[in-house]
This record gives sequence, C-alpha cells and structure tokens, in this order.
Amino acid sequence: MGIADDAVEIRARGWRTLAALHALIETELERELGATAGLSVVEYTVLDALNRQDGWHMRMQQLARAAALSPSATTRLVTRLEDRGLLTRVLCADDRRGIYTELTPAGLDLYEKAHPIHDEILERVLGEAADRPELAPVVHALQGVEAVA
Repeated sequence: MGIADDAVEIRARGWRTLAALHALIETELERELGATAGLSVVEYTVLDALNRQDGWHMRMQQLARAAALSPSATTRLVTRLEDRGLLTRVLCADDRRGIYTELTPAGLDLYEKAHPIHDEILERVLGEAADRPELAPVVHALQGVEAVA
C-alpha cells in the first residue's frame, strides 16, 4: 500500500468510526425521545431548529437544510407535525410564494420537555463512547469542536 492508499484508508476508517458513533447516538435518542416525548430524532431536530430562530420560524428550504432532508420529506414531516398541533405554516409577507414554518405553543412546550432528555442522552452516550477505544478519537475530536464553539 502506498502513501496515497494509506491516506484513503485513514479517511475511510475515520468515516466508519464517525458513522458508528452517529448510529449509537441516534439509536439511543430515537428510543428515549420516542418513549418520553413521542418524538423521532428528525422531529426533535425540526423543533430544535425552529426554537433556535428568532421568532421561531423558518422558510421550508431552510428547515430542510437544518434537518438534512429533501424538500418533499420536509413537507411531509411538517405536515405530520402540523397535524399534531406542534407547527403551523404562515405565508411570507414579503413573498407570497414563500412559506414559513413556526412552532406553536404546544410545539414549544414539547420541545422544552424533550430538550433536557436529548441533552442527557447525548452526554451519556458520548461519555460511554469515550471509554471505547475505537470511538474515543471521534468523541475527543467532537469535544474539541465544542471548546471552540
């Protein structure tokens, strides 16, 4: 194996490690958020993204980027959350073609219930992963990102 091949293998190993850590975190979040708040990870992600916005609203395309979803998947998800009374859609005053998605009071209440659960699970799983030699380098790298932010 040459130097270039070694670099490719190192990147591939890093990607596999990151994917394994992501799967571990997502599995625990799905289980706990589903059991305690009735939310999937992607539903929580949407509520979290909207909560972080001034005025609690975003255009649908911004929300799609924040949730890493396609526009059509975002529309379906927003419809489901709207049917549950957690979000509402509002026409943009500047551009009648634009649609904002906003948290409702019920959506904010559910987010405030789910947020500490999310954070506790994330902290716990990352702590456990830091003790696993195959995952520890990625966990430590993430902790370095947190220190910079």
